[in-house]
Amino acid sequence: MEKNAPLHLQEIIFSSSDKALSKQISKLEKEGRIRKIAPRIYTSNFLETPEEIIQKNIFAILGHQYPNAVLSHRSALEYKPTALGHIFVTHTYTKNIKLPGITIRFMEGTGPLKGDIKFLGKLYVSQRERAFLENLQVSKRPGPRSKTIPLPELEEKLEQIVRVKGEKGLNELRDRARTISEELDMRREFDKLDGLISALLTTNPSKILSSPVALARAFGNPYDPVRLELFEKLFRYLKQLEFKDFPENNVSKKAFKNFAFYEAYFSNYIEGTVFELEEAKTIVKTGTPLATRDEDSHDVLGTYNIVSNKKEMAIVPSTPEEFIHILQYRHGILLEARKSKNPGQFKDKNNKAGQTHFVDFNLVRGTLIKGFEYYNALKDPFSRAAYIMFMVSEIHPFLDGNGRMARVMMNAELVKENQSKIMIPTVYREDYLGALRRLTRQGDPMVYVRMLRRAQTFSSTITAEDMDKVETYLEACNAFSDDEDKILRFNGPGIKEIG
Repeated sequence: MEKNAPLHLQEIIFSSSDKALSKQISKLEKEGRIRKIAPRIYTSNFLETPEEIIQKNIFAILGHQYPNAVLSHRSALEYKPTALGHIFVTHTYTKNIKLPGITIRFMEGTGPLKGDIKFLGKLYVSQRERAFLENLQVSKRPGPRSKTIPLPELEEKLEQIVRVKGEKGLNELRDRARTISEELDMRREFDKLDGLISALLTTNPSKILSSPVALARAFGNPYDPVRLELFEKLFRYLKQLEFKDFPENNVSKKAFKNFAFYEAYFSNYIEGTVFELEEAKTIVKTGTPLATRDEDSHDVLGTYNIVSNKKEMAIVPSTPEEFIHILQYRHGILLEARKSKNPGQFKDKNNKAGQTHFVDFNLVRGTLIKGFEYYNALKDPFSRAAYIMFMVSEIHPFLDGNGRMARVMMNAELVKENQSKIMIPTVYREDYLGALRRLTRQGDPMVYVRMLRRAQTFSSTITAEDMDKVETYLEACNAFSDDEDKILRFNGPGIKEIG
């Protein structure tokens, strides 16, 4: 509530030495319009508990009741009470003060420094460099009673700085911390911080690091922890389900290649490489690009050359190194004609689609390696296919061709286990992209998995011995339609999942 609001409408009201104001507070309390919830603290809020009100307004309370106190140590990094309701403040004395739901733990120490952040009234917050030094002090109390956050969490905060700001940002933090450590007599804590930063920047041995994110950085494979959380969500969801097998119908060489043609055609159509069906057939049949569209033609041809090769499509990775090699090898074939896109090489600058920013190019290799751990723990072919497709799509490791590569890697998992490949027809494009976006932005894997299962169910109904019959069937299914009012129609077995 604003300060100039009527007193009886303010959520937090402080007792006052002003006689008139003190008399007004006393009158309002007697009338039952406000109530006392802590020493020298009143409220007009009768709906919430004192604990809820105090926790919601703790920083305003600190700023009013304890001017020039410094929110410090873990509280300066977390901006919230610990699980036990502790807030840590550096002030002119050492004392614990209990309020409903909160214990303020005052520690005697240096007041605000130049660069500390003024926050809500006369409360200050330790600037980042000071907070890092404070959190490297020795704490005798464990867990949520400790004034410091666990060391792995501190390492991850440092790793995040170098990930976002680069080595320059971390070195600037170190330089500022060195100066502050002299003012606070925290030279020992600075030595610890200096060691952690040196380990992260691989200028010193990394034995002192304990956080997986920080260790990955030190050993040259930094990764995107936010994406790893997303991959873990998909992994956990997939592990809860059992999926019905869809054995491959197109076992003959001819049928496999015919299916591969439509697979390649639709995969390129999704990415905006649009050809008339007969044009695409001519490109594949002759192995010759159209003179007027050389690069686009090579995209279709490159995709087809991979997905029509049953021996190649039966190869799946068993180690992170194999995973990276397979990705780069197939990408080199896929985008052979687009030299400006560095075929076979990971991106050297960042990319995005709409509002979605993909993994930073410096973190691609490390994120692929860490993401592989979840992939390797999946055994069901559909689960592995769904996981690897999303992982490659979400990381977007290349400058171009990421969607096609993701679908190639997906279908390789299915070919390896003699399961029906997954075709994403034009009419299903928005379902496909919408499910990917939902998983990316909302962390919801359910729609994504259902979308892929429906696509596989549809694909399993295609018998591709005769190209003309396949085309007639796809037409009847609305597969070629880009009309928003059309939906994918087909006759096939239902989706039976347990979980």
